[in-house]
Amino acid sequence: MADSKVVFIAFAIEDERQRDFLKGQSLHARAPFDFIDMSVKEPYDSGWKDKVRTRIRRSHGVIVLVSENSLSSTGQQWEIQCARDEGKPIRGIWAYTDDRTTLPRVTTYTWSDKNVSDFIDAL
Repeated sequence: MADSKVVFIAFAIEDERQRDFLKGQSLHARAPFDFIDMSVKEPYDSGWKDKVRTRIRRSHGVIVLVSENSLSSTGQQWEIQCARDEGKPIRGIWAYTDDRTTLPRVTTYTWSDKNVSDFIDAL
């Protein structure tokens, strides 16, 4: 396997379990991808935007877990805009099989090893 890529995962807090699943999926020996998760794991404090921007700058790309929750998540929306401002590649992955929410200017794919690994390999 090639070197690990640094990936920021933008997600609505309601979808934290899906973020955990994505991170766990990368740990399986069969997974064709490997990445270092730079998502924010602690609650946001007053300086969260500076911390997030630093993490996004250090990342090779951003995976956006897209769900209905994304539409009302101001934090996730800010993270996506920050990634755009920093010129980072963005890949949307639908967080749930029965939720096909769309976000403006986020190309979103079904959650599969191939769709995740293709993005990470391209970074």
